[in-house]
Amino acid sequence: MREAVFKAIFQMDFTSNDPEEMIGEYIEDWFDGKLVSDAKRYVKGIKENLERIDEVISSKLENWKFERLSSVDRNILRLGTYELLYEPDVPIEVTLDEMIEMAKKYGTENSGKFVNGILDRISKEFTPIEKKDL
Repeated sequence: MREAVFKAIFQMDFTSNDPEEMIGEYIEDWFDGKLVSDAKRYVKGIKENLERIDEVISSKLENWKFERLSSVDRNILRLGTYELLYEPDVPIEVTLDEMIEMAKKYGTENSGKFVNGILDRISKEFTPIEKKDL
């Protein structure tokens, strides 16, 4: 489900297509209704909170500008930041592990370490206190 969300929001950088509609292209034929509705909720949440998500990511970049991030790293960070801040039932460790694996799969040789470092900093400062006990 996360990979489908990543692919949908990744395309926001390159097309004017609505990622909520595009999510269907990726998963409706493969998964049940619960995963489809979760994916749509994630995409909608990312779109609605994009400015805040990007601000949070930017605040944790050291010697790097948000605009210079690769589209892969930027959108994995967006997905991970959304999940850390807005999905109360997903443990922090699960989010970090999933995003690191996705970065290794789709990013560069250093993407996994980079994504881990940024999301770890975000989790320590911005994650709601209730999530720290999951």
